[in-house]
Parts: sequence; C-alpha cells; structure tokens
Amino acid sequence: MTDLKGDIRWKQRFQNFEKSYLLMKRLMQIGELSEFERMALIQSFEICFELSWKLMKDYLESEGFAPKSPRESVKIAFQAGIVFEAQKWMDALSDRNLTVHTYDESFAIEMANKIQSIYFPIISDLYDLMLEKSKG
Repeated sequence: MTDLKGDIRWKQRFQNFEKSYLLMKRLMQIGELSEFERMALIQSFEICFELSWKLMKDYLESEGFAPKSPRESVKIAFQAGIVFEAQKWMDALSDRNLTVHTYDESFAIEMANKIQSIYFPIISDLYDLMLEKSKG
C-alpha cells in the first residue's frame, strides 16, 4: 500500500530531478565540449545523480522500503526493478564522490566521457520510468 505522504514526497523530488535531468540532457546535445562546458556537465551530473538516488529513496519509502544510504537505495531499487544496471549505478556513485574532491583536466575529460557514454543513459532510463510512474 502506498503512503500518501511518501507518494507526494517522491513526486516533488521527481520535479526537481526532472529539472536537473533536462538541463543535463541539453548539455549532452552540445557535442564537442569546451573546458567550461565539460565542467558544467560534471556539475550537472553531480546534482542530477544526487537527486537520482534521493528520488529512488523517496519512491522506495512510499512503497514500504527503508533505504538509509545512496548505496542501499540503488541496491533496493535494482531489486525492485526501478534500475536495471546496478553496477553502473554503483560506479556512478563512486565517480560522483570523486568529482567533488578531485579536479584536473585529464580526470575531467575522462569523467565527461563516462557521463556521456555510461551515466547519462542510466539516468535517462530512471527518468523515463519515473515519468511514467508520476503520471499513473
């Protein structure tokens, strides 16, 4: 049984996630990124990823689960069929933790490539699924 308060919370979180996701999607359409655009993409990923796992957590709580951390939220979301590539989400969590503590040009280039090829697609999958759930 869905908790109404939890249902409202995850839908509000989805609205914030959607704003960050759509901005990240626009950045993904640029193509060859300048140094500043690369930094914007990495920052956008940090925000979007943070909202992603919190969205998972809020949604799972509305479904009766009680995840306590980003890692546990991803694990339970995988088990519940909310996300499908748990290892990529775990890698994104590790890389997201690195991005807030590390900056050098080669790392930024590598990170932007991972965001574009690996992390944006899994975030897009979450967005599509949660968009459908928010309508239902």
